[in-house]
Amino acid sequence: MDIMKGVNAYFKELSKEEIRTKAHREFVGGLWDELGNLQLEFLIKSGLKPSHRLLDIGCGSLRGGVRYIQYLQEGNYYGLDINGSLIEAGRIEVDEAGLSNKNPTLIVDEKFSFDKFGQRFDFMVSVSVFTHLPMNIILRCLNMARESLAPNGIYYSTFFQAPTSLHLEKIKQQPGGIVTNYDSDPFHYSIEELSHMANLAKLKLQVIGDWGHPRNQKMAAFTFSK
Repeated sequence: MDIMKGVNAYFKELSKEEIRTKAHREFVGGLWDELGNLQLEFLIKSGLKPSHRLLDIGCGSLRGGVRYIQYLQEGNYYGLDINGSLIEAGRIEVDEAGLSNKNPTLIVDEKFSFDKFGQRFDFMVSVSVFTHLPMNIILRCLNMARESLAPNGIYYSTFFQAPTSLHLEKIKQQPGGIVTNYDSDPFHYSIEELSHMANLAKLKLQVIGDWGHPRNQKMAAFTFSK
């Protein structure tokens, strides 16, 4: 069942030639080094240690993943994406970085079936995932994340922020100039809407807000309700 087909453009399979020429780096949004480094720096500042298990949700071609793998101990990186060609490109990026011996675990899945990994995760992260998803699919993700989060674990995810709930007008996000929408990709959400989603998934929302993203994506954190 293709639950996300038609929601956004990320089902498009890249050719081997496109992967060879590194087209996957632009396909996932570009800013390969800038955002990859920013993602790792943020997680380290937020407490990520090499000994932690990390799940990278919507890992794509491993823009952040290559940095995470380099930092983490062997076997502690897990990545999941809906697009098999991006996972293939990610494996090549890992090999070219000389990190195959770190044994990352990568799977293709569109239902957020995190239980396939058979692990509880200290950290989960998704960058530029909620920005491309409607509320019902975000709820699926949060519900599945709760089932695989370690008791003291935390899930960080970026989003485009709207000033109010049911904000039907388009928003030009600055910096970056990305135009976001209420009901089509790329999506924006208010804090109230994110909090409602967290509550439905039996999680607690903490808004981090600005974390230096060059296209104005904000950061949210989800933990178990205490």
